[in-house]
Amino acid sequence: MTSTAPAPSRVNPLGVLDEIERRVLWLSSAIVHHANRVRANPSGLKVGGHQASCASMVSIMTSLWFKHLTPGDRVSVKPHASPVLHAINYLLGELDESYLSTLREFGGLQSYPSRSKDPDPVDYSTGSVGIGATAPIWGALSRRYLRSTLGAETGGGRQFSLVGDAELDEGAIWEAILDPAVAELGEIVWIVDLNRQSLDRVVPNIAAERLQGMFGAAGWQVLTLKYGRLLEQLFARPGGGALRERIDRMSNPEYQRLLRCSAEELRARVPGDGEGREAIAALIAELDDATLLEAIRNLGGHDLDALDQAFEQIDDSRPTVMFAYTVKGYRLPVQGHPQNHSSLLTEAQLRTLAGEVGVDPARPWQRFAADTPAGQACAEVAERLRREPAPTAQPPALPTDIGRPAPHGMATTQAALGRTLLDLTRDAPEAARRVVTVSPDVSSTTNLGGWVNKVGVWSAIERRDWFADDAETILHWREKPAGQHIELGIAETNLVGLLGELGATWSRWGQPLLPIGVMYDPFVERALEPWSFGIYAGGQSILVGTPSGVTLAPEGGAHQSITTPSIGIEQPGCVSYEPAFAIDVEWTLLAALAGLGRPDGGSAYLRLSTRPVDQSLAAVPTDPAARERRRRQVVAGGYPLRRRDGAVVTIAAMGAMVSEALAAADRLEQVGVAADVVCVTSPDLLFRALRARQGQQDGSSWILEQLFPARRATPLVTLLDGHPHTLAFLAALHGVPSALLGVSGFGQSGSLADVYRYHGIDSDAVVRAALDLME
Repeated sequence: MTSTAPAPSRVNPLGVLDEIERRVLWLSSAIVHHANRVRANPSGLKVGGHQASCASMVSIMTSLWFKHLTPGDRVSVKPHASPVLHAINYLLGELDESYLSTLREFGGLQSYPSRSKDPDPVDYSTGSVGIGATAPIWGALSRRYLRSTLGAETGGGRQFSLVGDAELDEGAIWEAILDPAVAELGEIVWIVDLNRQSLDRVVPNIAAERLQGMFGAAGWQVLTLKYGRLLEQLFARPGGGALRERIDRMSNPEYQRLLRCSAEELRARVPGDGEGREAIAALIAELDDATLLEAIRNLGGHDLDALDQAFEQIDDSRPTVMFAYTVKGYRLPVQGHPQNHSSLLTEAQLRTLAGEVGVDPARPWQRFAADTPAGQACAEVAERLRREPAPTAQPPALPTDIGRPAPHGMATTQAALGRTLLDLTRDAPEAARRVVTVSPDVSSTTNLGGWVNKVGVWSAIERRDWFADDAETILHWREKPAGQHIELGIAETNLVGLLGELGATWSRWGQPLLPIGVMYDPFVERALEPWSFGIYAGGQSILVGTPSGVTLAPEGGAHQSITTPSIGIEQPGCVSYEPAFAIDVEWTLLAALAGLGRPDGGSAYLRLSTRPVDQSLAAVPTDPAARERRRRQVVAGGYPLRRRDGAVVTIAAMGAMVSEALAAADRLEQVGVAADVVCVTSPDLLFRALRARQGQQDGSSWILEQLFPARRATPLVTLLDGHPHTLAFLAALHGVPSALLGVSGFGQSGSLADVYRYHGIDSDAVVRAALDLME
């Protein structure tokens, strides 16, 4: 059901909040103006900024910050309204004046709100359309998780998202809204800036009623602020009903065109040609030009009293969305223009605005005097919203090696993931309590079943497991507030959105978690952009892609990941691993977990496989010192798996392909060609070591000397179940001839032997490549 917030029945005289609203409008406009028209710009490239998009949000944000926010609330601000956020933070004493002239300058205010880079308080980084808007949903869920599983004191508060109407086109929005868990989050409040304009045009078919119905069907409370008090008063007069119906039925472009009309043009256009035209004409004939011009743009999203009433109607038992009708560029000369998205006020227009809002343009950064009502209001709000710094808590100690004997027999790296998590509950219970796994309905097929049975499934309320007494049910789905596995639907964007927020609890609430997201590797690329944005925003997590590569042969070409091995090389803030053996999974996972929840930490990506591999091939040393040496090599990027005297070729392989590399080395030895075999666990870390050796970045390069010492430099064959360019840089270590084997085309269903042969990554291909390099 849609609730329509009524406009107030009386006219509120210009008061303190109106004065603050006008100052926020000025400051946000001046911040963009200075960046583009005042600051030196030697390159001549447009700096950019969005004065019109800011103007449509000023009333909403002024009402929210200065009347309704509490210290426990968190807000995601739509990207193009970042100058409004900075203006408000400045008035509240949270931003130094020196930053107001630095929008989009190196080291200054970021183009869009950034929790990690802006100098003033930013609750959520935004800029990636749809991702910042949904972040408060996952922030709310993470906050609840901390309270229910760890008993953490995170306080209460709402989670607001200020969303542009065009952002509702993003699929990520609806994937989040429709997840069943979201309907239980009553602290979620979205405010949609319904200005009906996108970058290029007035959008003709934004059907607010349809959008409202979609939110309502998902269980949300829907509030609508369409008209302001002046229009509501006109609607109550003779002819007002016809005027309301005329505006309600008007297309978006026609209404926006009225915003560009003079009073004389309005008198001709507004009545239209319907049955009520005479009544409408008679009504507006009673209005002077100024009132008519004000009335046609008098929408609810710019009426502070209407906004106040709407905020008071929020029902905290379910999520709320508030559709606030606004004018893009409100109170600016560009208001309503179809191409005002990136337009900039001229010097003359800015001076005119200064006069209208009562600011001296020669002193653009003036705060209110402390002894004025507006200055006192700002001080009171600043005190009310002041937050205590989040306490700092160190993540629990993690072992580097659980210490079990190296596995024997056949095993998969995917199965090793679940086994290591279970080992952690026994050997490091305090650390295991902070592990939270997330998957998109693939727990049973990614070997998380044992872990899920052990720790349970997280739910805001306890739910009965109706299959608990079914002897044939192996995976027990016990949902409870203390569970440590969170199961979402199959939308990968939701999973990594939640992963990012679970990974930010260490800095947001002072409570580090160790979040691990598990999904099929072919879908990692779909999830990569939002996961990457979460890393940028300060989230630290582990993403596990499994099963991976064409090794998933029977699934066909559609389910065979090709480019994911190089993700770790290219993704900032992330270390990637592709372990070959079960013990490698244990060591790399523990190393990745140790990097979470700390200021100097980061995320990790593990690419695993369902191919059974003979674990004895790992030849893990039994001597404790030698075992520790192997472990350090594994987590640093790789290790020598086989050394041969007089080796004339080196095979560097990773992941599931190590078996093929060793088989090829055996065959080469039979024809008198000695081959070294190197197991690469992280091309990412080896590439960093190479850049460190070249002086391109900080770091150590010792691992390169242990894997590829100069005295053993030989022609190189690289092999992986993924794109061959991933390991191509290894040949540059010593400038040796190389053959790069991997997958560079789509595959098809078949047996493992058929698929490997088709892509040229079987042992035959390795032998041929090595012999070719000998000639």
